[in-house]
Amino acid sequence: MNVTLKSLVATALTVAGFVGVAMAEESTVVVEDAWARASIGINRPGAAYMTVRNMGEDTVILTGLRTDLAMMPEIHLTSTNQQGVSSMTPAGEIEIAPGEVAALEPGGLHAMLMRLSRPMVEGETFALTLVFGDGDEITVDVPILGIAARGPKS
Repeated sequence: MNVTLKSLVATALTVAGFVGVAMAEESTVVVEDAWARASIGINRPGAAYMTVRNMGEDTVILTGLRTDLAMMPEIHLTSTNQQGVSSMTPAGEIEIAPGEVAALEPGGLHAMLMRLSRPMVEGETFALTLVFGDGDEITVDVPILGIAARGPKS
């Protein structure tokens, strides 16, 4: 899909009301339903969630994150052991096969925002850039919902 056609598709989706969709200029990756919860100050990490969809024909690799909201943004994975104890660890690179999605959601993969530079305030947004192994980057505006939010529509 050429850049002009992708721009038209992105515009059409936005006009149709699919707020929260971001496409890179040269990418076939779509980011949908980005959201985050408000934080209590800056002493604890924040988190952001979204769906990253590979609409292309080649595997894409999500290698990192960047935002001015946090000095250490990373993709983490939450797991629970047999004793019911949950822990989070850096997930490393995330491969997304053609036609597949990477769901960043509570209790699984998520964008961990460590060392916040300012509080995450309900009603505000922040820019989050997803960095891919082929050099593509996608920046999405992430709305900050209430501290008890359970998803982008809550």
